[in-house]
Amino acid sequence: MRGETEVMSRSSGVLMNVSSLPSPYGIGVFGKETKEWIDRLASMRFSVWQVLPFNVLNVEGSPYGSCSAFAGNPLYIDPRGVQAMGLATAEDVKACEYDGTPYTTDYAFARETRMAFLEKAFKRVDPKTKEAVAAFQSSHPWVREFALYMAVKESQNETPWWTWDSSLAAYEQCMKETGPFEARRDFWLFVQYLFFAQWEEIHAYAAEKGIRVLGDMPIYVSMDSADVWSHRDLFCIDQRTFRPDKVAGVPPDYFSEDGQLWGNPLYDWERMKATGYRWWIDRVKTALELYDSVRIDHFRAFASYWAVPATAKTAKEGTWEEGPGQELFDAVCAAFDETPSIVAEDLGTFGEDVLALLESSGFPGMRVIQFGFDPGSDSTHLPHNYPKNSVAYVGTHDNNTLLGWLWEASEEERRFALEYCGFDGHDWGEGGYRSRSCRRIIETVWKSAADLAIISFQDLCGFGSDARMNIPGIAEKNWRFRTTKETIDAMDHAYYAHINRLFRRG
Repeated sequence: MRGETEVMSRSSGVLMNVSSLPSPYGIGVFGKETKEWIDRLASMRFSVWQVLPFNVLNVEGSPYGSCSAFAGNPLYIDPRGVQAMGLATAEDVKACEYDGTPYTTDYAFARETRMAFLEKAFKRVDPKTKEAVAAFQSSHPWVREFALYMAVKESQNETPWWTWDSSLAAYEQCMKETGPFEARRDFWLFVQYLFFAQWEEIHAYAAEKGIRVLGDMPIYVSMDSADVWSHRDLFCIDQRTFRPDKVAGVPPDYFSEDGQLWGNPLYDWERMKATGYRWWIDRVKTALELYDSVRIDHFRAFASYWAVPATAKTAKEGTWEEGPGQELFDAVCAAFDETPSIVAEDLGTFGEDVLALLESSGFPGMRVIQFGFDPGSDSTHLPHNYPKNSVAYVGTHDNNTLLGWLWEASEEERRFALEYCGFDGHDWGEGGYRSRSCRRIIETVWKSAADLAIISFQDLCGFGSDARMNIPGIAEKNWRFRTTKETIDAMDHAYYAHINRLFRRG
């Protein structure tokens, strides 16, 4: 067994996606508000900031359905930072400002205004910036594939790559004649350079304040992505029709009685093995350039994964197939001087193969207290069962808020939860910054042996289910939660500083 991967010696953190942060632009950005958020975390004695994937978002705003496993989301680029480079005017920045509600992320507005802004900035690129972009491209080989994919996709009216003419759909053919796409390719190279440069500044600021960033990596990539287009041989895809026979999903579980039919192409693990798992090594290296630690979503699929016929109506029709197991992580870890800091998202359906992989990898798994309150069982999600080498959650981005869970739980579950956590009042349904019932549950997680305890921003504030970030299996109206500076300032900062100190997490 490997030595345990230490995400952090006994500590705590807050889950808050960048999109949810305050800003003038309809979505959070890598600007001064982000630094103010980092300051606030440090003042409350937190030492970890967990974010959702930084990938380019899909049309619904989900970071789990991206067109690239490597590229960053352009909507997080701060217009003020581009102005400071001399590539935008005050008028350009003003045009990006949003006058709608500050409590909801407006992806359509942000996308329209930010891309128009970046187009103007690209036209002002000076020789110094060109050199910086060239250096960035040289040190990030994946960006050439991504930029060309985006350029070709634009020329094809945003249609999926497998519907393109064969000379474009086959990456190796397209690479022979890139001339028509070079100008747009250069634009997308510039955009990715800005993203990584701005985040590097924020990341360095977090380090100065003693805040580590825990990132997130979706296990699968989208069929319509630069990754599949440029590496078809690494996926289970018919090389003649460019279509998959089986796709990814999960069987029926806590979140869905039909399971979840994700539709992502499956990896050809035999081919991955033949390449020494190079693509995965590059992916983890890129993630750990962005973050200090990374949570790999749906980790159980490395042990065995749910394969669903591409023609299936629901995920119920799938079957389990064997994953790469420890061999993959041996290859990944061998590529680093020190064992990379990885968290295994090991929730959902699992068996002995998953438990064996967790043990052999040494990666910390996850516990979510909301999953533990079955009065008839001694669940692994009850804090008295948490191992030291784990990350304990009040709730993840896929869960209801804590207050929302209390209201929607069965009477039996709620009674057990409140008794287990030592709440003896009658006002369990009262939310807000000082909710007594929520605090008892939060403190129960904080007392556990888990090395790292994580709470979502919504639960810091005692918000109800209307503030939920995501409902799995529902495509619409997710990922839109957003907050304001006034809300952040109104939190009970002293309370969180106190429990972090009291339970030795600060």
